[in-house]
Amino acid sequence: MLRLGLLGAAAIAPRAIVKPVQVFDDVEIVSMAARNRERAEVFAARAGIATVHDSYEHVVTDPNVDAVYNPLAISGHHEWTIKALNAGKHVLCEKPLAMNEAEAREMADCARENGLVCAEAFHYYYHPVSRRMREIVRSGVLGEIRFADAHFQNLVEESPEQIRYRIELGGGSTMDLGCYPLHFLRHTFGAEPEVVSARAATVHEHIDIELEAELLFPGGVPARIWSRMNAVGGWSSVVNVFGARGRLKVVNPLVPHREPHVIELVTSWGTRRETLSKRSTFEFQLQAFIDAIEGVRPMLTDAEDGVVSMRVIDNVYRAAGMIPRGQI
Repeated sequence: MLRLGLLGAAAIAPRAIVKPVQVFDDVEIVSMAARNRERAEVFAARAGIATVHDSYEHVVTDPNVDAVYNPLAISGHHEWTIKALNAGKHVLCEKPLAMNEAEAREMADCARENGLVCAEAFHYYYHPVSRRMREIVRSGVLGEIRFADAHFQNLVEESPEQIRYRIELGGGSTMDLGCYPLHFLRHTFGAEPEVVSARAATVHEHIDIELEAELLFPGGVPARIWSRMNAVGGWSSVVNVFGARGRLKVVNPLVPHREPHVIELVTSWGTRRETLSKRSTFEFQLQAFIDAIEGVRPMLTDAEDGVVSMRVIDNVYRAAGMIPRGQI
């Protein structure tokens, strides 16, 4: 039995961990805490969590907890992940892993020193749609890759409670949304890109509500990523890869279980469209987390991978004339 502790009552927690846990007979959320105990008690009652602690500290040191899920604001990822690791707990931490590369490096080092799993919750990665996207690009069927682009946009309305508009909590379009298209392309090509240029539209001086970056992958492959959290058109996530002999378009690689998805491959042989599993990306991710803890296979979205993600995000912000999060 894998016993989980939950930090906070984040809006993502029900679909990202509470519901997936219900699919597994050998996993249980045994305790949680939130800044507001009353809110935690309501959440726990709905989720069937037996113990509500007074603080995050009590969750990470709870002897009945084997692993911790950390969906706190990004500013809380570094502190509470390290405290959990030092208390002997494995950690599944929401994306992006940290405020910046330096924090991510400390988290990865702590996980390694303690011999524990510390994974970044890029849930999409473990779904068959993501795997198929990587297979097609790496198969050579597209020929020499000429260009790629990826985006994620969503309408995130500004309000006093909205953490995505608060710089001290790690807000901004790139942190919340743009980390996904960057991750899509980085793992599709299996390489870290150089950031050529970037430009952003900002509010409150430091919050990017839109950001576009030009990248260059090894082998001279140009690419573009962009994100918007003031998207008039609403939710959209797409990856395009253009090669000398064909084109790949993946609509909704992010949550293919929630919204219609399609993998479209166009070559000289014609057009082929695929739709794959409707099983939740979060269920696939939880299985991968369990497998990593049990030593079956490592999670490829581990803290070391998170260091690379944060390095590129830091460089994107610098290229846009902005300062990486946590350094302002």
